[in-house]
Amino acid sequence: MLEALFEDVWLLAIAKPPGLLTHRTPLDAHETTSAHEQAEAQWGQRLWPAHRLDKGTSGVLLFARDAETASRLGAAFSAGIVDKRYRAWVRGWPATDSGRVDHPLARDPERASAGQAHAEANTDWQVLQRLEWPLRTHPDFASTRTAVLALTPHQGRRHQLRRHCKHLGHPIVGDATHGKGALNRVLAQHLGLQRLWLHAEVLGLRHPLTDLPLALHAPMGPEWQAIV
Repeated sequence: MLEALFEDVWLLAIAKPPGLLTHRTPLDAHETTSAHEQAEAQWGQRLWPAHRLDKGTSGVLLFARDAETASRLGAAFSAGIVDKRYRAWVRGWPATDSGRVDHPLARDPERASAGQAHAEANTDWQVLQRLEWPLRTHPDFASTRTAVLALTPHQGRRHQLRRHCKHLGHPIVGDATHGKGALNRVLAQHLGLQRLWLHAEVLGLRHPLTDLPLALHAPMGPEWQAIV
């Protein structure tokens, strides 16, 4: 059963577990369900996803309960007036405690970026913890350094946080596309868990009908206790 974080007559926010698609996509044609389908079945009504989270990402996922609310939410996300805050576990220790990645991104990360138009993309980051593990994930080092980051993207480009962490030189642990395979495998074996370590922790916005401020919060799953 999906966990409701907030609901009223216009909105439903759930805690999406990792490994579940937001909605069906040809890129994962083998998947037989999605958060969208499960939420519609569980709440017994048609729902409109206001945004999407990658399959591997956990956290706050917001739906509208009617087409007009969906349109208003879409306008808010497009205007960049929704506050999105994430938690990520990444490889290495950043040289500073905070910063901003200002790195335009090609629209489709599955294709070579050459020839594609690049759109503005900015992400603020802050180190929350620096951790060192007695595990060898590189032949030159007897231990492995990782960090937990707070991430705030200012747009919603596809895979923005995963691509920006890679650009920063600190890819997200468990990212099979943009991360480091050897490190991912060793840490997954050590923890007994394989996942993309990215969590959508807070979604802040004005209510599309009442205009009251909303701060939707998804607690991190118990697996994060092994890290933090």
